[in-house]
Amino acid sequence: MTWILTSCAQLDAMLATPTPLTATETPLPTPTIIWFPPSATPTLSALSTKAPTPEMLPGLGSNLLTDDFSDRFVWDIASSNEASADIKNNRITLSVQSQVYMLSLRNDLVLTDYYAEITARPSLCRTEDTYGLLVRASASNYYRFALACNGTVRAERVSGGTRLVLQQSLPSGDVPPGAPGEVRIGVWTVGREMRLFLNGRYQFTISDPSFPSGSLGVFVRSAGETAAVVSFSDLTIQTVEYVLPTPTLFVP
Repeated sequence: MTWILTSCAQLDAMLATPTPLTATETPLPTPTIIWFPPSATPTLSALSTKAPTPEMLPGLGSNLLTDDFSDRFVWDIASSNEASADIKNNRITLSVQSQVYMLSLRNDLVLTDYYAEITARPSLCRTEDTYGLLVRASASNYYRFALACNGTVRAERVSGGTRLVLQQSLPSGDVPPGAPGEVRIGVWTVGREMRLFLNGRYQFTISDPSFPSGSLGVFVRSAGETAAVVSFSDLTIQTVEYVLPTPTLFVP
């Protein structure tokens, strides 16, 4: 029994002898975080600016004429079963039946360079029906700025009944989409150049030398199966003193 205990004690001593530890290596230092690393300073460049929009109404002068449509004798007035042009309540009103065209000219004007504005109010007008201003006009020759009741605008030259489109139809937020509506139509004409404005906003430019002068007029055309009625009022005309720049010749 004693031998067993002694043996056990020796065994316990052997088991309790600690195992020598290997020396631990020194840990590497933690790298320092660079929150704002250096970078090359960018070279500042000048911001590009758009060229300024050219003045679209240059050379406006004094008032040449103001027409409140109180004189029935200075405009072409007519009436039939198909169409009529009448002045009443300081307006000239043009009415046409289905697929009929009607115009009225002021008969005491011969103008060359000027800026004219007139207010148009369609009261019956649908889709392809048109109305607007006639420029440098005679009975059979004129430029026609046509507003359509589908919200588009275009320009044409009419000569002896032959129509030539000078500006294809363009959509415009200033054209009343049908009736009732109201729009201020303006045309600036100098030499061969004519610029259209609606409610004071530039729309487009056409260039044509065919008719250098003429009167001013208004028109209405029904393109569908229904009548069209539009009134015009508050005509003003200003002189324009401006010389168009000479086109630069291209030398290849």
